[in-house]
Amino acid sequence: MTQQSTHLHAPLSPASSCGDPTYPPNLSTRVVGGDDAVPHSWPWQISLQYLRDGEWRHTCGGTLITNRHVLTAAHCISTTLTYRVGLGKYNLTVEDEEGSLYAEVDTIYVHEKWNSLFVRNDIAIIKLANPVELSDTIKLACLPEDGVVLPQDYPCYVTGWGRLWTDGPIADVLQQGLQPVVSYSTCSRWDWWFLMVSKKMVCAGGDGVISACNGDSGGPLNCQAEDGSWQVHGIVSFGSSQGCNVAKKPGVFTRVSAYIDWINEKVACPRVTHNDFCSTRKYNCEELVPEALRPISQQQ
Repeated sequence: MTQQSTHLHAPLSPASSCGDPTYPPNLSTRVVGGDDAVPHSWPWQISLQYLRDGEWRHTCGGTLITNRHVLTAAHCISTTLTYRVGLGKYNLTVEDEEGSLYAEVDTIYVHEKWNSLFVRNDIAIIKLANPVELSDTIKLACLPEDGVVLPQDYPCYVTGWGRLWTDGPIADVLQQGLQPVVSYSTCSRWDWWFLMVSKKMVCAGGDGVISACNGDSGGPLNCQAEDGSWQVHGIVSFGSSQGCNVAKKPGVFTRVSAYIDWINEKVACPRVTHNDFCSTRKYNCEELVPEALRPISQQQ
């Protein structure tokens, strides 16, 4: 299986660390809403695309968490579709964009307890057909530590090629939007999301009066840690059916820190055939997870 790629002319970095973009995002405006992102400033952002009538079409976002695994939402996945993953993308209208490549898909793991009716456990992992070479435009996001819950108003950014306004077109170039965290106690109030939201979710979008429209399903909620690295704390799950900017209806994300064990299991010890390290013995999956995937506290 092949990967199509083009590279920027700038020297490529080793890109061994996670959550450290070569081209830093613009955080100066801190506007709640959507803005064009700095090209390649969110280098773990991917475009999940499906094939229809001979044409690849963008359907969801996602996050590169190892050089062979992408984190996305379960509701993005259909067993009837053929997918590919666009990495290093900025402008979706440019097929052979510099610094980008398209990877074929090997296996997709949808959470075993995914419930589409109540939107529970909305998480999936895509295993790529081949490992991708990391570069200045393709890097890994860090994962948060198990169980971490961010406080009210913690500044995070949602990224994606989602709609620019209610019922509008999807964006051509990657968008970013400041989405401060909304606490569970607020988000679960009866006139907010009430029973629709669980403690395995995280809400973001300020007070909910302004909720950015630019997130893609499956895409990351990016939050900066104290050491400056970017962690993916959420996976875009759902918003209001009434559209964007609906009062008391912030965006709702699968809380990644509630699924660290599940992620480790799928990444390090998936169901495999012979000649793989998990086929004959049971290992401690956490010990086998690549360093960049481990919570910061476990890295050497």
